[in-house]
Amino acid sequence: MRWLDVDATIDHMNKTPAADNPFADADSAEGRRAPPPCAVVLFGASGDLTRRKLVPAIYNLLRDGHLPGGFAIVGFARRDWSDDQFRAELLDGVREHARSFSEDDGLWERLAGATFYHRASFDDAGGFESLGKRLAGLDDDLGTGGNRLFYLATAPEYFAPIVGRLGAAGLVQRPSAAAGPRGEPWTRVIVEKPFGHDVESARELNCAFLDVLDESQIYRIDHYLGKETVQNILAFRFSNGIFEPLWNQKYIDHVQITVSEDLGVGSRGPYYESSGALRDMMQNHILQLLSLVAMEPPVSLDADAIRDEKVKVLRSMRPLRGEAVLRSSVRGQYVAGSILGEPVPGYREEERVDPASVTATYVALRVSIDSWRWAGVPFYLRHGKRLPKKATEIAIQFRVPPMRLFGSATARSVQPNVLILNIQPDEGISLRFGSKVPGPDIRVRPVKMDFRYGHSFGVASPDAYERLLLDAITGDSTLFTRRDEVEHAWRFIDEIDRAWRDAGADGLRFYEAGTWGPQEADDLLEGDDVWRRL
Repeated sequence: MRWLDVDATIDHMNKTPAADNPFADADSAEGRRAPPPCAVVLFGASGDLTRRKLVPAIYNLLRDGHLPGGFAIVGFARRDWSDDQFRAELLDGVREHARSFSEDDGLWERLAGATFYHRASFDDAGGFESLGKRLAGLDDDLGTGGNRLFYLATAPEYFAPIVGRLGAAGLVQRPSAAAGPRGEPWTRVIVEKPFGHDVESARELNCAFLDVLDESQIYRIDHYLGKETVQNILAFRFSNGIFEPLWNQKYIDHVQITVSEDLGVGSRGPYYESSGALRDMMQNHILQLLSLVAMEPPVSLDADAIRDEKVKVLRSMRPLRGEAVLRSSVRGQYVAGSILGEPVPGYREEERVDPASVTATYVALRVSIDSWRWAGVPFYLRHGKRLPKKATEIAIQFRVPPMRLFGSATARSVQPNVLILNIQPDEGISLRFGSKVPGPDIRVRPVKMDFRYGHSFGVASPDAYERLLLDAITGDSTLFTRRDEVEHAWRFIDEIDRAWRDAGADGLRFYEAGTWGPQEADDLLEGDDVWRRL
């Protein structure tokens, strides 16, 4: 991915006194131009996301030499904490969740010295004004250069009010068309999912953001796009002459995308009751994976060029309406069962869940893409909770050869070639193909060629949030979703959701926890196709 021209910011960093800059002596990654200095403001700083994901990701970036010379973290929340209390909470999270942590290398002390806590509520105008003064002080003390990255790690109902307060306090400014060659301080906002709960609410939220910000300043995050294998889809497709010519309806029989979870809803009952599997996972993560697999080659690696092609895929998905929803979708809900030999309750017995709930914890879809490349190729999408294992994969199944050369018995054992992109837990790519079994007889058996990131490169893959935070700091929005992407995805999902709500309990299927979902999901697949057992 491209790095922005940061000559101006490097000049500013070089003027920062080392005694005042906790990152002044940090090693930079070899061959990588330094990202610009900035302050990262974490709204909802006392929440679980900050402790488990965001600050451990920032610590990992520091360890790998990817943080800029002038850098600060400011936590914004209502809890009555001091700077030291906030740092202690974050240290516990870094110890537990960072890829590697040492008490002795001084890295945490360096990060803690640039970490601060700002106590205020999200509806307190004075709290935003005092935040501005504190950030201005950090510009002077730590050389953060006036650049601001605001991260909204809050409940969705606070997204629009926070952005409105940022605008009213003058903490965000639209980019100036008259900016000089050395640039100007920037402000950007990262917003977590869910971005709306349907197309109308997403559109309203977009309008609220665009009243204050330019689209180029809005980074709608989907952490799945930060995973190495997801990023590798583009490189795999468009840098390998072996596969790209086959990536179409002539050679591909169908595509399966599976996101399975072995956990239930836990304490998230109220949230899940309002979202369900369709809104919680299908609208964002899974449709993003589909668009990357199905997109046309972009004209460049520019962020908007890539996102233009993804939007074309979302626009070309055949809508599911009325009777088509019943034919091409299955919704299920788990009942009591067992996971790894341990008994688990059914969804309706979970904490704060309606005992008569019709919320889907499992969804399977058969999707058609009306384009030249994909005409007649079904995309099978599924997601469920309380399935046998936690795993995410994309499986591209190729058509079988037109002739059977090896006799009827061998022909029956020949399986289609399958290319598997493993997103989690073991990120990598594998290819299944037929090979002759040693011996005098002609017998063909499927074998696999495997690539795993950890084995091939000898290092653990960075956490998704590391890549996404670094991209936001450098101004690369490739892995973030654009306004039209969000709205087109919701538009497709809304039709299905509307049909399910109209049907009520009719059509809801039940499956035992620890199984691969309701039997009716198998009927979605055409001919002899079956769901892969991960």
